[in-house]
Amino acid sequence: MTSFDPDKLPGAHALVYLESRLRDVPDFPKPGILFKDITPLLADPRALHITIDLLAERFVGERIDLVVGIESRGFIFGGAVATRLNAGFVPVRKLGKLPWKTDRLTYALEYGEAELEMHVDSIPRGARVLIVDDVLATGGTASAAAELARRQGGVVAAFAFVVELDFLAGRSRLDGDDDGTRPAVYSLVHVGG
Repeated sequence: MTSFDPDKLPGAHALVYLESRLRDVPDFPKPGILFKDITPLLADPRALHITIDLLAERFVGERIDLVVGIESRGFIFGGAVATRLNAGFVPVRKLGKLPWKTDRLTYALEYGEAELEMHVDSIPRGARVLIVDDVLATGGTASAAAELARRQGGVVAAFAFVVELDFLAGRSRLDGDDDGTRPAVYSLVHVGG
């Protein structure tokens, strides 16, 4: 195992440290899928702290009004990033989990289909939104969350992920707003084919 000098964190050394805290789980949630498990990263206080710092640091000074966190691991990172950016937090949840009136969207996953919901009064018109999740795979979940935010008049300023599975090209599915601007996509750890 590689040793890490805490005086060299953050930086490229930090990203190697974070990547070392990811676990591959074959055939989950179905045969043929190699799942990137972030729970070892969450259990390591230094790795979790670095992750939150690096995700938030990129957006300091960019006027993010709301952070949208996608159920469930996006809640962990999104809530913490929102506090660092002095922004509000909006949960996007799976079907039937929110208690108030919702807007719902069905979307395709890399291994099936799912539905997401957001409260209908979550995002004021013109609010700048950062969408946060743990992994960018095919982009379906993040794209659906962005669509829910845009339906309420939110402006998707950017997307932020802990891990991006580059070989699935999910970044290409993250569309821009109606005015033609394309949100920034920021990922800490990139995984190739």
